[in-house]
Amino acid sequence: MTPRLLAIMGSGETSPTMVKAHRELFARLDDETGPGQVTAVLLDTPFGFQENADDIAAKAVEYFKQSVGRPIDVASFRSASLAKQDPVAYESALAAVRAADYVFAGPGSPTYALRQWRDSPIPKLLADKLHAGGGGCVVFASAAALTLGVLTVPVYEIYKAGEQPHWLEGLDLLAPLGLRAAVIPHFNNAEGGNHDTRYCYLGERRLRVMEESLPDDAFVLGVDEHTGLVLDLDGGTATVVGRGVVTARRGDDQAVFEAGTSVAIGGLDPLHSRPARKVGPDALADQRTPAAAAAAAAAATTSPLKERVSELEAAFDDDPARAMLELEDALVAWSRDTLQSDDMEQARQALRSMIVRLGEAAASGPKDPATTVGPFVEALLWVRAAAREGGRWADADAVRDALVKLGVEVSDGPQGSTWRLLS
Repeated sequence: MTPRLLAIMGSGETSPTMVKAHRELFARLDDETGPGQVTAVLLDTPFGFQENADDIAAKAVEYFKQSVGRPIDVASFRSASLAKQDPVAYESALAAVRAADYVFAGPGSPTYALRQWRDSPIPKLLADKLHAGGGGCVVFASAAALTLGVLTVPVYEIYKAGEQPHWLEGLDLLAPLGLRAAVIPHFNNAEGGNHDTRYCYLGERRLRVMEESLPDDAFVLGVDEHTGLVLDLDGGTATVVGRGVVTARRGDDQAVFEAGTSVAIGGLDPLHSRPARKVGPDALADQRTPAAAAAAAAAATTSPLKERVSELEAAFDDDPARAMLELEDALVAWSRDTLQSDDMEQARQALRSMIVRLGEAAASGPKDPATTVGPFVEALLWVRAAAREGGRWADADAVRDALVKLGVEVSDGPQGSTWRLLS
């Protein structure tokens, strides 16, 4: 029997940090369907309104193919109007979701997704997989994750458009599990810097206001960035994976579940245990003040890409070629993330800085290219070739331009790139 799994990801769903989580979910399906037999689809509704929807879908497909090692098709349901505009495409999308073992949805707008799904068969198709014995794995992340609970945060309307804090009705796919929860991803977000953007950009003040209007038996289920909560509906367990924690709270009543922790699904409800508690290897109560908690949240949200860049910048002096090649590998891996941030540009700047430092070091040393300059130039050409192969033409041009400034001419031909010193 196909296992029934619901995975909720706080962010990073198409980044290197969540590759392991995706692979493990596929592996659990393999045990029943057989290796290579799992059918997977990307449900593109949450970002269906965006002008670059095709690019977002393509990046996600490439991520699953190259990083996760699994093929995934696009079940294109970008608008409920498809039912009238193209009934064949509409039914095709529904059939793809119905037949899939693995249904993935991620970035975009939760309110847009809810409007398209509300009167469609999509909610029932998902519920059938999870609760009616059909079986399968539903992976909802970021915007899609917000729709899963009894209530949904209209994040863009509140954070970007200035609407008063309020809830919208959610899909309520957690109710059959005994969880009356409002799911909030990006729970430890720290992008605001000097202002509070935790709780998917709501901040503490607005979340407190919204908690006051929750039904008496409902609570907030928060999932940190680059973190996942895997609910095994057959085994009745909830397991935290990734880098951060999962927080269940209702005002001052809260429980924090650390990565690697498994509990009974019902144990996620903080209303079952009034004292604040931290569940994990040490099972210590979380006694942090709000200010300390905010500082800890900010520290926990250090970008994995930034961390990797810092490591490689520190390693550059000892082994510059290796540091540059590994940074280029990181750029390739993170380029598949559908939610790219300023971190990618900072990483590119770090790579350019390494190129300049390498060139300056070579220019100050012996002038024999065969013994000194050659190995460094070849390393840079390898970086450039990888960028060209990945379609990152701006990065490839930046490497070539840097070499020209350092007195190295690059020529491209059928057999690859060659170089010569200009003086």
